[in-house]
Amino acid sequence: MDLATLVGMLGAIALIVVSMLLSGELGMFVNIPSLVIVVGGSIFAVMAKYGLGQFLGAVKVAGKSFKYKLPDVYELIEEIVGLADEARKGGLLSLEGKEVSSDFLQRGIQLLVDGHDPDVVKAMLSKDKNQAIERHNVGSSIFAALADMAPAMGMIGTLIGLVAMLANMDDPKAIGPAMAVALLTTLYGAIIANAICAPISDKLKLRAAEEAMTKGLVIDALLAIQAGQNPRVIDSMLRTYLPEGKRAVEGAD
Repeated sequence: MDLATLVGMLGAIALIVVSMLLSGELGMFVNIPSLVIVVGGSIFAVMAKYGLGQFLGAVKVAGKSFKYKLPDVYELIEEIVGLADEARKGGLLSLEGKEVSSDFLQRGIQLLVDGHDPDVVKAMLSKDKNQAIERHNVGSSIFAALADMAPAMGMIGTLIGLVAMLANMDDPKAIGPAMAVALLTTLYGAIIANAICAPISDKLKLRAAEEAMTKGLVIDALLAIQAGQNPRVIDSMLRTYLPEGKRAVEGAD
C-alpha cells in the first residue's frame, strides 16, 4: 500500500469537507444536477477521446497508485548477484526452477535457461517492459484528461446555472437552485481535478519511471549473467541504479 497516495488524497478531501462543515451544513454543498454535469460529463467526454478498453483499463491501472509496490532495488541487486554466483559455478541450467522475487525476473531466467540468444532475450524483455510502461502512461494520460475536463464541465454547469437564474429573475424561488448549480459545478470540478485525478495521473507517471528503472536493471543483469561476467562486476554495474549516496554505504560489508 502506498500510504503517500492514500493519506494525501484523503487528507485533501478531509480538509475540504471540514471547511464545508465550518461554513454551514454539509447538505447545502450537495447538488445532484451539478454532480451529474461534472462527473458524468467528464467521464463521457474523456471516454470519447480514448478507446473503451483503454478507458476501462485506466481504472485498473489507477489501483497501482495506491497498492502497487516495486521491489526494493538494493534487495533486488543482492538477489541477482546471488543468481549470478550460482550461474557462474553451476552454469545457466542451475537456475532452472529457482524461486525469485518477481515474475519479470522469472521470465528472464527461463529465457536464459532455454538457451535463447542475447538479442532475443533483450528484445523479449524490452517488449514486456515497454508494454508495462505504455499501460501506465495511457492511464496517466486518461486521468490527466479527466483533470482537465472536470473544471471545463464545471464551467459549463456554471453557465447553465447562470442562464437558468437570469431566465427566472422574476421568480425568487428559482434563483437559489440555479445559483447553487452555477457555483457547485465549479466547486466539484476543482475538487475532482485537483484532489483526485491530477494526483493519480502524476503518481502513474512516477510508477512508469520506477518500473522502467527496475526492469531495465533486471535486463542488464540477465544479459551480464548470460555473458558469464563476474558477480562482482555485475554487482558494481547494478549499483549505478542506486542513489549515488547509497552505493558505497549499502554495498559495504
